[in-house]
Amino acid sequence: MPVYNNIKYIQESIDSVLSQTYINWELIIIDDASTMNIKVVLDDYLCDKRIKYIRLNKNSGVAAARNKGITLAKGRYIAFLDSDDLWLPNKLKLQLNFMQKKGVAFSYTQYRYFKEDDDSLYKIIPIIKSIGYKDLLRGNSIGCLTVMLDKKVITDIKFPGEKHEDYILWLNILKQGIIAYGIPLDLARYRISNTSITSNKFKSLIWTWKVYYSNQKLSFLKSVYCLFCYIVKGIIKHK
Repeated sequence: MPVYNNIKYIQESIDSVLSQTYINWELIIIDDASTMNIKVVLDDYLCDKRIKYIRLNKNSGVAAARNKGITLAKGRYIAFLDSDDLWLPNKLKLQLNFMQKKGVAFSYTQYRYFKEDDDSLYKIIPIIKSIGYKDLLRGNSIGCLTVMLDKKVITDIKFPGEKHEDYILWLNILKQGIIAYGIPLDLARYRISNTSITSNKFKSLIWTWKVYYSNQKLSFLKSVYCLFCYIVKGIIKHK
């Protein structure tokens, strides 16, 4: 769980982990050199030995914070939760059972958006049963807060220091021949704030173009095609 100056919602996010019906988890909170005293609101939580708090000496961005957490994680499976998002109680249990039963290394689930300071929910974000590299190029349907990865199979899990870092990581993993499997269950909540990336569509399109053309090294025409598909999928996703 990366955090930067988020005192307002981080307790809700931690509570959603504590509420999990699967109890053998480890929560690593990475403080990305916040200027606020994040630890003061975490002291009561740190009595739980499953919760670790690490503060970075320098603000390095969400990718670096997540990567630090990955290197410190002791478990076989890795899951991601930002400090303002939520997991539903059965998230870890159902997802882990699915992966172990099916022998899956990469899974993700459905989720819903909800507005900042508003309990109203948007529709369930649709997912597909399975997705490979070529399919994912046409649009990112994988919510970072829903992902679970098996480190035993996917040995190189590292977010790049670029925008849309989660999308790039998923592409890099699937490029190796891994298939991501979707679980048709609504198990998480993504909070939309006025400053969230989700609310800045124009910048997001520029970053997505760079994912295709600069990072994935697609041709100009292929990048245009993928960006068009990405836009169409985004319209359907938020309709």
